[in-house]
Amino acid sequence: MQEAGRKNTKGYTLIEIMIVVVIIGIIAAVAIPQYKQYVIRGNRSAAQAFMMDIANRQKQYLLDARVYAPDLTTLTMTVPTNVSNNYSCCTMTLNASGTAPSFTITATPIAGKAQANDGNLTLDDLGNKGATPSKW
Repeated sequence: MQEAGRKNTKGYTLIEIMIVVVIIGIIAAVAIPQYKQYVIRGNRSAAQAFMMDIANRQKQYLLDARVYAPDLTTLTMTVPTNVSNNYSCCTMTLNASGTAPSFTITATPIAGKAQANDGNLTLDDLGNKGATPSKW
């Protein structure tokens, strides 16, 4: 004879399932935006590291040729895919007039990508870093 109640029943009630769904929804609401920000910071760091590499190679090129290289091809560099997917990188502006040659490297975020709100990242020959909203 079976006793009244749920002694021999197996499974979950609808209330238990709904509680689990609500908890998963709360966790997702917090975790997804944080993950997106983490990805954006990682993409920005990759672009900044590549720009620093360009600046270092420009300094080496200046020692050899007495001028800065006009483009990445001259420096035998190619833009990594993790940078080119998010930024139009890297425009170099050279200034040969004046007392000393100088350069400015600019990385422009691609419209419609996650980095679009970053603004332009810039780095010059003196190591000055800039961004439209400050992101360095």
